[in-house]
Amino acid sequence: MDRLDNTVRPYAWGSTIAIPRLLGTEPTGEPQAEMWMGAHPGAPSRTSRGTLVEVIDADPERELGAEAVAKFGPRLPFLLKILAAGAPLSLQVHPDLAQAREGYAEEERRGVPVDAPDRNYKDANHKPELICALTEFDGLCGFRAPAEAAGLLDGLGVDSLKPYVDLLRAQPEDAALREVLTAILTANPEDMADTVTEATAACTRLGGPYTPYADMARDYPGDPGVIAAMLLNHVRLQPGEALFLGAGIPHAYLDGLGVEIMANSDNVLRCGLTPKHIDVPELLRVVRFEASDPGVLRPEASPDGEEVYETPIDEFRLSRWVLPGETARDLTLPTPQILLCTAGSVRVGEHGLLPGRSVFVPAGEKAEASGEGTLFRATVIV
Repeated sequence: MDRLDNTVRPYAWGSTIAIPRLLGTEPTGEPQAEMWMGAHPGAPSRTSRGTLVEVIDADPERELGAEAVAKFGPRLPFLLKILAAGAPLSLQVHPDLAQAREGYAEEERRGVPVDAPDRNYKDANHKPELICALTEFDGLCGFRAPAEAAGLLDGLGVDSLKPYVDLLRAQPEDAALREVLTAILTANPEDMADTVTEATAACTRLGGPYTPYADMARDYPGDPGVIAAMLLNHVRLQPGEALFLGAGIPHAYLDGLGVEIMANSDNVLRCGLTPKHIDVPELLRVVRFEASDPGVLRPEASPDGEEVYETPIDEFRLSRWVLPGETARDLTLPTPQILLCTAGSVRVGEHGLLPGRSVFVPAGEKAEASGEGTLFRATVIV
């Protein structure tokens, strides 16, 4: 197995202290948003044998196992991250597999450079994801019921929001959510900035359930995403709780530290809280306009102590072990795995792991864990 040396991405929304605190290092004063663990070409983990991309490319069946290669191809199908949000991420949605393939092929046909700022599809893969809170973690996930969203907007007492309130109360669910989101994103920018400014003042004055929107408006003043965010469920996860974000579900992470795992893709369509490109027609093609419960996940414990976060996809499987320090656990699997320590001190094989440290274990390789701490396991289902 290989100890991983991982890249920390300095996105502007990142916390300046959360990842250094986890790693036990001094903050630099710069944002440290995501630490990537895996074989994504944008920032592959490094090992003593080269990057994890190079290690897998040299012998995919040995590293990933024949079954995983047959099912997913000669690549690691997931990307594991530690995510530290100090400000809201973009309000966003991810395509399903068919939409990603179609969108990628169309942009390739039109010759849109893959690094162009108006490119939607960087690859032909979907991007389901799971976020598991390590600290209290705030986010937005899925649409509220239209009547609930109408009540929240109406409570602000902002005249320019009245047409949205009326639409939400008069139309069937799908039509109401679609028409209001479309109206928000296509409104005259100056008029919408004025509306957001007035709504922000009301959110600050009212507090309570309006506080998250006042907070995000400080980071994105005048952004229509502040109003769009009020259409979504606000969720506060406690440590150990998780959210699964499937295709078409609008969402955003607002604040907190978590372990995130996703299919190995960069495909993001943005809805707001961003200076980046928003392709409204393509966004409307991908979004699922239906109210839903956020569906907070709690791990299900197996008899051997593994706590599994169940999701409906096969590209990744996330679980954790809370090791008591008494007996060693055999974690050997016929599939590839990344093991990440998030608390305490854990030994996996010959590698001692402190918080934030991780190892890659090839398929079938003996993996025995001992010590006292928390160990997350990322693998696949074959």
